[in-house]
Amino acid sequence: MAFVSVKYECRAPAATTEVSLAQIYDTTLEQIAWIDSLGLPVTINFCEHHGVEDGYLPSPLLMAAAAARLTRHVRLQVNVLLPYLDPLRVAEDVAVLDHLSHGRAEVLLLGGYVGSELAMFGVDPRERGRLMEEGVRALKEAWTGEPFTYRGRPARVFPRPLQQPHPPIFMGGNAAPAARRAAREGDAFIGGMPHLNEIYVKECAALGKPPRFQGELPMGFLYVSEDPERDWARLAPFCLYETNCYARWQQGSSVDMLFGSAVSADELKKLGTYQVLRAEEVLARAARMAPNDAFMLHPLVGGLDADLSWETLRNFFGKVAPHIAMNGI
Repeated sequence: MAFVSVKYECRAPAATTEVSLAQIYDTTLEQIAWIDSLGLPVTINFCEHHGVEDGYLPSPLLMAAAAARLTRHVRLQVNVLLPYLDPLRVAEDVAVLDHLSHGRAEVLLLGGYVGSELAMFGVDPRERGRLMEEGVRALKEAWTGEPFTYRGRPARVFPRPLQQPHPPIFMGGNAAPAARRAAREGDAFIGGMPHLNEIYVKECAALGKPPRFQGELPMGFLYVSEDPERDWARLAPFCLYETNCYARWQQGSSVDMLFGSAVSADELKKLGTYQVLRAEEVLARAARMAPNDAFMLHPLVGGLDADLSWETLRNFFGKVAPHIAMNGI
């Protein structure tokens, strides 16, 4: 069974689009509501970054709360850059989201890697691992509803989440220590690169714990098209904007990620990060996917035109999804 995730960054870069951020938010929520109406086991992933001029979503919990009231089926997975945040407040907000969504909230805990963000929140990069472990343990204690001590202070968090003992804790990262930390502290792992899964699985085995992880992305960020050449030309400016944005963030960092810099549509196509394929080609490749491999959709990449975004989204759910077995991680 394949895992299907739909990624939303909610950004409106002036370099690629003339729509407002409010319009991007509207389209995001309209698409999520439409996906939910299909009743399929899909995860909506809300991203998080800070201080980005194009408005990249800094408050994924707020967007997830808005989506919670428009949906009944999809899982709502919120990225949380935990070292930047107070885990007690995160615990409260996620618990409220879990009730708003009737038990469909998930968290994907991340350590962060962008230098300007680390500086903005006063986080020493060398402390991220310690802060992640401290934070995830605080979340688990907070969600018991029992009194506990956090950094020497008495703490107690209500309401408790609807899901018990707590919403699923996914942990991510782009290095071996993150994979091992996810095995120790999390419920599942979503690594930045597939080779980290082996490290995660080995650590789970040592702990006597069943592994739960997202496999590979055989088709990268997928766009299903009736005319791939035409639609690649339309998509490329938005994808180029995004990949070069991530590539700049990665400079000076040791992380190994999916994104690389590119100066042209042809160069970007060779990287394989974004793929525009006919439905029949997707289905042929899907037959070779491992059970926990993922389809990753990114319908509003770089503020993509709404018409093309909707077209590729409807193509996937109309021409691919009915023919594949779908399940969550």
